[in-house]
Amino acid sequence: MAGLFDKQADLYLDARPNYPSEWFSKLADLTEHHGLAWDAATGNGQAALAVVDHYERVIATDVSESQLKFATTHPKIDYRHTPSSMTDDELVELIGGENSVDLITVAQAVHWFDLPRFYAVAKRVLRKPGGIIAVWGYNDVVVSPEFDAAQYRFHAKTLPYWKYPNIQHVFDAYGALPFPFESVGMGSEGEPLKLEMPKTTSFEGIVRMFKSWSAIVTAREKGVDLLPESLVSELETAWGGADVIRTVVYKAFMIAGKVSV
Repeated sequence: MAGLFDKQADLYLDARPNYPSEWFSKLADLTEHHGLAWDAATGNGQAALAVVDHYERVIATDVSESQLKFATTHPKIDYRHTPSSMTDDELVELIGGENSVDLITVAQAVHWFDLPRFYAVAKRVLRKPGGIIAVWGYNDVVVSPEFDAAQYRFHAKTLPYWKYPNIQHVFDAYGALPFPFESVGMGSEGEPLKLEMPKTTSFEGIVRMFKSWSAIVTAREKGVDLLPESLVSELETAWGGADVIRTVVYKAFMIAGKVSV
């Protein structure tokens, strides 16, 4: 899925919400050891930078070299490109080997994965017992009644340009996402943990978030502009003006588990 996100990689730097630090503290508390973590589909390293506060070392991987070019460096984070041509054995070795990883995180990306393959690799590298895997995502952003109505009309126009069936998992808040791991009390298969992510942002910030959607890029490649000036103007009025700063709330969902032994 690297191609979906290469062309808007720079937008991810400031357009996406920040994951609350307490998420990572709770996940770290669940792992018995804190030596090695793997952040899969790390993008610009947003989640990896939070994970590293709790682990001695983080391997942060992505199939997109463009995304990794924007990753924030850290002495304890090792960013590695993992092309789709890499074999499972090569990936296991790259990450740290069998039974080596204390925490696996996947932020807003697992729905794009070849799930059987990823889960098979995860089960191999996770420490047993004591290793934890956590996947999460988000869909709706709640701003105000006026803005929400306008953005939902906009979102409806994007529906033909998303990649199905993958994106349906996000629309369904991971409610039907397969997750073959034993529950650890932070969401489970069929019952994701519902969460919220507040973010203070400008109107420009929310528009950049919309522009980072893969559907916007796909539509543009087909000659369709889903964010014409007229729509941006409509959204700006609903926002309250270009200079207004608002605190918005992203609706998030998480599933976490461990390998049954």
